Amino acid sequence: MRPQNAWQAVLRRDLPATSLPWRALAYLVTGAGIGAVVLVLLVAALVTSAVLTLVLVGVPLLAAVALAGLPVGALERRRLRIVDPEPVATPHRPAGPGPRAWALTRLREQATWRALAYTGLLATVLGPVELIAVTYGLVVPLVMICAPLSMAETGDVTLLKFWPLETFPEAFAAAALGVVILVLAAYPLTALALGHATLARMLLAPTRAESGERLAELTRSRTRLVEAFEVERRRIERDLHDGAQQRLVALTMTLGLAKVSQGEEADELVSRAHAEAKLALAEIRDLIRGIHPRILVDRGLPAAVAELADRSPVPVEVSVDIPRRLPEVLESVAYFVVSEGLANVAKHSEAEHAWVNGRLDGRLLTVEIRDDGVGGADASAGTGLAGLADRVSVVDGRLMLSSPAGGPTLLRVEIACPSTVR
Repeated sequence: MRPQNAWQAVLRRDLPATSLPWRALAYLVTGAGIGAVVLVLLVAALVTSAVLTLVLVGVPLLAAVALAGLPVGALERRRLRIVDPEPVATPHRPAGPGPRAWALTRLREQATWRALAYTGLLATVLGPVELIAVTYGLVVPLVMICAPLSMAETGDVTLLKFWPLETFPEAFAAAALGVVILVLAAYPLTALALGHATLARMLLAPTRAESGERLAELTRSRTRLVEAFEVERRRIERDLHDGAQQRLVALTMTLGLAKVSQGEEADELVSRAHAEAKLALAEIRDLIRGIHPRILVDRGLPAAVAELADRSPVPVEVSVDIPRRLPEVLESVAYFVVSEGLANVAKHSEAEHAWVNGRLDGRLLTVEIRDDGVGGADASAGTGLAGLADRVSVVDGRLMLSSPAGGPTLLRVEIACPSTVR
């Protein structure tokens, strides 16, 4: 149900008979509880950081308070599904590996400060208001409805501490009034929940500018991929023309000469043709391996990565724990990330050792390539890392690079994988 349709549902006469009021009530109750917890934690953190600031220890804690909206925002984007099934995307950009890079990225984002503003509103305004609304819209009517039971136990009841009930007819009248109030309360409670959800979506969902920036980057990424595919096509064409095709032409000519020759000369020409055929076959195999290695298809990502490590001129330690086969496109992306990463290690890092780690945690595939080289890698300085970022973005993955001057360099890729087994 889209937000505008939900607001229209509030005006329906049969609203109490639908599931929306119950979902709205669940949203308000959980919101009041979360608001109370957040308020206690924020006050405790602010007081602690203020006291410790006197000895400069509280400054990092104060900076951590600025990031307190991130977990609350992430929880709220999930909690919105209670009243609004339409998913809410995260507005935060991918950050580099390491806590420092992550914190700097988050502190520079407007989305972080919007999440902090929402957290403050939830703790100081929305939570208390929703607690009051639930108390008077749900608890009070329920107390009135239970008036006959209370009278049966005690004999006389003072309802809500100001309404004395002395007879059962009065108790049943109060219960009937409680039912009416409970039904009528469905409308304001639902409206309050939808208002909270609308505000949360405004503050915690990506803005038009952020969505436009992502769309522009996605467009640029697709354009670079098309250009990269065209370059790759021309490379394959050139390799076939200058390599295997020329050898096959030489092989044809040699076999033609052998056909009209006799004796030792013919045997020599056949031997030469055999050597040319082996070289042409080797070049074609190398070309096919560059397009899509056979070992990746037959034995999967761990074996293919181990073969890359064996061919690397820099010693590589491999630890890949992937207990099941992944979709072919994901294995291909991960393979070429490792291939390009190890090629960069060999060409530019001056490293003495490299490590490749891969693991599958639930549905998240993580691949890391580290080295002990000189560092200083820059994704904007060449097309290799930019091409990898484009490959990864096609499968909605994230590529992160940490390479300070002096090293070490860490290339990390995260890709969400489906749960199906291939």
